[in-house]
This record gives sequence, structure tokens and C-alpha cells, in this order.
Amino acid sequence: MDAVEIRGLTKRYGAHAALRGLDLRVPVGRLFGFLGPNGAGKTTTIRILLGLLRATSGTARVLGRDAWADGPRVRTAIGYLSGDVRLYDNLTGRATIEFLDAAHGGRTRSEVERLTRSFDLDLDRRVGGYSRGMKQKLGLISALMHRPRLLILDEPTIGLDPLVRETLYQELRDVARDGRTVLFSSHTLAEVEELCDEVAILRNGRLVERERMDVLRERALRHVDLRFPAGVSLPQLPDGLQVSRQDERHLRGVWTGRTDRLIAWLNEVALEDVTIAPPDLEDLFLAYYTETDAEDVA
Repeated sequence: MDAVEIRGLTKRYGAHAALRGLDLRVPVGRLFGFLGPNGAGKTTTIRILLGLLRATSGTARVLGRDAWADGPRVRTAIGYLSGDVRLYDNLTGRATIEFLDAAHGGRTRSEVERLTRSFDLDLDRRVGGYSRGMKQKLGLISALMHRPRLLILDEPTIGLDPLVRETLYQELRDVARDGRTVLFSSHTLAEVEELCDEVAILRNGRLVERERMDVLRERALRHVDLRFPAGVSLPQLPDGLQVSRQDERHLRGVWTGRTDRLIAWLNEVALEDVTIAPPDLEDLFLAYYTETDAEDVA
């Protein structure tokens, strides 16, 4: 059983199609990135998975249950943080958590205490007096406190300082190690690269890529800078090395493909210095974001 199984999902608002026959599977126990430019259909998909929006056609199943027909039961197994956290400003953080704990059957107190220490949040202040980062921490505790089987997070690191972001990353890794699932939507591509096992990329309501991060790293560009000793003839370049600048002793370019092929070629070349940068996934992601479907410009 998958954590999420979507087949042929379509959502129309009059003449506008927000989703166009989307197919997507998210296996259990994964840190799964859910990416795409604004308007790609991510929020619509999430609302359908939460049972808050009914699809025009197709199916969406969460943990083996129909997201719409079994919406109330599905939502008990989900922890959700929206991209725009909204809380009751007149309540304290503690009163907010106690209200949510009651909704979960009063079984989350020990986990709340652990998360509150982990995120270093003062629960005795009114939420209206919280900073943006403090509200984000409270939203994260609210999403995590009942140890959900599926955690759906939309831009979860907004307003968090670097130390708190690292705390969150560790919490999410622990969720996956526990056999639970994280669906993680973010525009910060570096944190997606660091955190996620797999990613799905939406554009114009369609799935344009679903792949493991290690495979995407092989496709990504690596910037290469080579310096040769004086008087050495430049070797024949391997396929996969695209040159952007070259003279008698210096070559700069980008490499695509398996790194071991590049290393094997470098071992046969007389070099004075070499620099190989980490894979640049941002360029790869942006290419998926900006390509235009012919149907959409017709």
C-alpha cells in the first residue's frame, strides 16, 4: 500500500484546468519532494488529498482510503502545515496545543513536551504576540504532535532560523525512519536536495518528472575548471563535457553524466589543477519549471 496513490486526477474550475490527468504514487516511508512553480497544481492536489476539495474526475487515495469518501478518517492520519499558518491570536500557544490535543483524543502530551523542547518554543505567550518564526514552530508542533502516518508540509521552513531548520530536518528524517511518510513542498531547492529521497515536479497541472534524487544528481550539471601544464597538448574531450571557455592552459565547462567517467578521463590527462563543483540541481529543476507545453501556448 502506498501513502498516496493518485490516478487520472483532474480538477476544473469552469474552463480552467488546475489538474490534468495527474498520476502519482508516493511510497510509504519516504521523504518525498513535491515541486513546481506557482500555479502548477500543488495546492489543489494537497486539498484533494486532505478531502477538502472534490476532484472533477480521477481518484486520490491516502493510506489505502479514498480521500473524499473517507475524508474524516483520512484526516486523522495526516499532519498538515499550510504555506500560510493561521492560528487563533487570542489563545496562548499552550491553549492552542491543548485544544488540538483534545481533538486527537488527549494522547499527544508527551510528544508535545518533546517537540516544544526540541523547537524551543514558549507556549505561555499569546499567539498574537508571536513572531513569524514562532508561529511557524507552533504550526510544526501541531502537525507533528499526533505522530501522523502521513505528514504534508507546504513551505515548512518559512521564518525559521538555520538552527531550527536543522532541528526540523532531523525530525523529518526520524519520521521517515519510523516508517511514516513526508510529502514536502518547497521553493527552496537546496533544502529539497538535502532532505528528500525522491521528487515529483508538476507544471501546468501535469506530472513532468518523478525521480530519485540520486538519478537527478547524475543528470545535473557539474562545473569543471581544468588547468594544464605549459607545453602540454590538450587532450581529446570526452562526450559529456561542454566547454564554455578554453585557451592553451585553461579549460572551463560543465559536465553531465556519471562522475566516474569524468574521473577516469582526468586520470589519463596531464593536469596542473582541477576543480569539480557539486552537481547544480537548481538549473535542472528550473528547466522543468520553465519549459512550455505546446498545448498551453496554442
